[in-house]
Amino acid sequence: MEPLVVKDGRIIINVTVVPKSSRDSIVGILGDTVKVAVTAPPVDGKANAYVCKFLAGEFKTAKSNVSILKGETSKHKTIEIKDFRNVPALLKVYVDKSE
Repeated sequence: MEPLVVKDGRIIINVTVVPKSSRDSIVGILGDTVKVAVTAPPVDGKANAYVCKFLAGEFKTAKSNVSILKGETSKHKTIEIKDFRNVPALLKVYVDKSE
């Protein structure tokens, strides 16, 4: 299974979130997921909201175009990204495979 696929003009991405990190970043590919580190704590959905905001910035789309499909209470999430204008360099190879 690929960490992300492009389907009908949107990206479906499997993410492993590392909250309370020292900085926000797409760390790399971890098996069949993309490891994302965020500074927000995993309290009251703050890390979820921050992951969506961070990915919206990385993919150059509005926060409203990023939603968690599965894994609201887990560090393993499936996220949908619509109307993206950019793909981070680390993930471009997976987008090219899907198109």
